[in-house]
Amino acid sequence: MEKLYLWGAFAGALLLSVSCGNGSSHEGHSHETESESSHSDEIILSPEKAKAAGVVVETIQPKAFRQVIPAGGQVQAAQGDEATVVAHVAGMVSFGSSVTEGMSVGKGANLLTIATGSMADGDPAQRAKIAYETARQEYERASKLIENKIVSAKDFAGIRQNYENAKLSYEALAAQSRGSGRQAIVAPIGGYVKSCLVKEGDYVTVGQPLVSITQNRRLFLRAEVSEKYYKYLGQIRSANFKTPYDDRVYELDELHGKVLSFGKATDASSFFIPVTFEFDNRGEVVPGSFVEIYLLSSEMPNTMVLPKTALTEEQGLFFVYLQLDEEGYKKQEVTPGTDNGKEVQILSGLRAGDKVVTKGAYQVKLASASNAIPAHSHEH
Repeated sequence: MEKLYLWGAFAGALLLSVSCGNGSSHEGHSHETESESSHSDEIILSPEKAKAAGVVVETIQPKAFRQVIPAGGQVQAAQGDEATVVAHVAGMVSFGSSVTEGMSVGKGANLLTIATGSMADGDPAQRAKIAYETARQEYERASKLIENKIVSAKDFAGIRQNYENAKLSYEALAAQSRGSGRQAIVAPIGGYVKSCLVKEGDYVTVGQPLVSITQNRRLFLRAEVSEKYYKYLGQIRSANFKTPYDDRVYELDELHGKVLSFGKATDASSFFIPVTFEFDNRGEVVPGSFVEIYLLSSEMPNTMVLPKTALTEEQGLFFVYLQLDEEGYKKQEVTPGTDNGKEVQILSGLRAGDKVVTKGAYQVKLASASNAIPAHSHEH
């Protein structure tokens, strides 16, 4: 009987030992799983790789941000900065050298010539010379006769007027005559050829436009604003705009821009109200191009703002990447608001002091997709 009690006690101790061993093993596994889970969303990118990829991190703090009204519009040449060259005689167009849109020309530079020698009524310069000589002789004769009152003062005034007019006409044509019935057409201002309105061999009449020249020093920015924003137009102080050919965002504040006017109503053919700015053209802005415009109105203080380069998009949702430490990053969903072409308002998802990847966000995203280094192996 004593042996039975001893065997019972031994079996009980053995069962208790196994049970405790199993419990210890389970608890250790739970801690390990928890440790792995706490770092499962972390992205590892070494400082060397981040630098090579152009990753830039900024500490975000609230700042003032202007309210934005989106609009479309067009860049136009400012008044006084353009000139249209017209034909002062009738004849056939001839280009001595190629005149192409965008080429630089100086004031007085020869653009083209108009051949007039083969016209039925003759060379205008020769006709002007004959008319001038005739009027001059008549004027000189009348100048002597009026002293003896043979010619009345009224008649003499008419003779002098005809002489002055003939002189002006002859001098204008003679200054641009190239001989053999050819008249030169020169640039009245220096600048760039905006458009060439004729081609080699065209017949032109007096007053017909030939070439348009722009100086491109001051430009107009005309925004077409939806009428639903009408009550906010008085608060507009500046604008940014983005061109389609270089995707660059220009700031009127940096181009000495100013508001010229805004419309008071829409017309029958449009539901948009025009807002016009003027600015210096210090960049490669092409007059006539259609642009994307961000009208800037009143300021909103203490606003979380990020460069647009910090955002990535996935299936309609927007994310940024936060830096946790020297080589650890975390994907963070945010809710964007309005943007001014360069920066975007963040409505939720960020706190003051967060370190956000503002350049190279897609490189961090690629590092996340590659998953080259297991996240739980990183030590803090």
